[in-house]
Amino acid sequence: MATCSTKSFIQRLPCNSTTTTTSFLTNNIYKSSYVCPLRPLRSTNRVVVEAQSRPTWLPGLDPPPYLDGSLPGDFGFDPLGLGEDPESLKWYVQAELVHARFAMAGIAGILFTDLLRTTGISKLPVWYEAGATKFDFASTKTLLVVQLLLMGFVETKRYMDFVNPGSQAESPFFGIEASFQGLEPGYPGGPVLNPLGLAKDIKNAHHWKLKEIKNGRLAMVAMLGIFVQASVTHASPIENLVQHLSDPWHNTIIQILSGSSS
Repeated sequence: MATCSTKSFIQRLPCNSTTTTTSFLTNNIYKSSYVCPLRPLRSTNRVVVEAQSRPTWLPGLDPPPYLDGSLPGDFGFDPLGLGEDPESLKWYVQAELVHARFAMAGIAGILFTDLLRTTGISKLPVWYEAGATKFDFASTKTLLVVQLLLMGFVETKRYMDFVNPGSQAESPFFGIEASFQGLEPGYPGGPVLNPLGLAKDIKNAHHWKLKEIKNGRLAMVAMLGIFVQASVTHASPIENLVQHLSDPWHNTIIQILSGSSS
C-alpha cells in the first residue's frame, strides 16, 4: 500500500537592520543593529509517496507475510490462509503446477480434436463422450488398468523427487535414470523431459516459471468454462463458436441462458 509522509519547511528571512540615533546632550551619533528572531512566514508541505514495490491481485491490499513475492506468480492471493504452514505451501505450489499443466494439455487436446471433428477430417467423438468410446484393440477395463499403472508410476516418481530432490536419478532404472533427474522439484530435466534444453539454469529461470504458471492458471479457468459450456449447451467449444459466428446477434450467451431457463 502506498504510504505518505509530510515535511514542513519554515522560511528564514534575513532581518538584519541598522538604526542611527543622535544624542541631544552630547551631539554624538550612536549606531545600533539587531537581528529579528525567526518567525514562520510561510509553511510548505511536501508529500512523498512511496509506490508499492510489487503487484498484488487486489491493488492496495497488503499480501500475507508468508507470500513475500519470491514464488513465481505470487500476487499475494490466499484468502483462506492455506499457505501459512511452510511445508503445506511447498506442496500447494507443486499441486497448482501439476493441475496447470494438465489443464494446458487438456485445453489443447479438446480444441485440436474438436477442430478435426467439426471440419470432417476425422470422426472423433466429442470430448465429453470420449471416455465412453469403445476401442477394438483393448477393452475399457484394460485401458483403465494400464492408465492407473502408468500414472501411478509417474506420480510416485514425482512425489519421491519432491520428498528427496534429485534422488530419482541415483538408483539404476533400465539405464535411463538420467532422464528422471529434475532440475528442482516440479521441473523435470534430462533429454526426455526437457528435450529443448529450456531453462537449464533453473535458479535464474523465474521468467519462464512465471510464463508457465500464468498460462496454466488461464487454462484452468478455461477448462472450467468448457465444463459449464458443455453442461449448458451440450455442444463442443468449436461448435459453439461456429454457431455464434453464423448469427452473432442472436446466438449469444444471453439467448442460450434464456432458452435453457424456459
